[in-house]
Amino acid sequence: MEDLHYKLLKVLQANPDLSQRRLAQELGISLGKTNYCLRALIEKGWVKANNFRRSTNKVAYAYLLTPHGIEARARATVQFLKRKVAEHEALANEIELLRDEVKQSRMSTDEPAKV
Repeated sequence: MEDLHYKLLKVLQANPDLSQRRLAQELGISLGKTNYCLRALIEKGWVKANNFRRSTNKVAYAYLLTPHGIEARARATVQFLKRKVAEHEALANEIELLRDEVKQSRMSTDEPAKV
């Protein structure tokens, strides 16, 4: 859920006037899950929903990050980056082990290594 909240905060900071339907499409999640996550962020005080009273679309909202929301997004960005770097390093190690395995396999059969 942390990754989803991070992505939601990131999209909202760039596009505060997106509808929930459009947010759901951007994030690749259901409308219900988008609504649930938005409510959670509003309850945490990270997002404020402003209704456009003068708008012809009476259900139009702007979802604005609060100062706490901006701080939370910054913290989430750091955590997201740490996780992705760790994933990258683990994958790089796994690739190296697989390359070594292929080399050993080819050396035992006298086939030329191509990886």
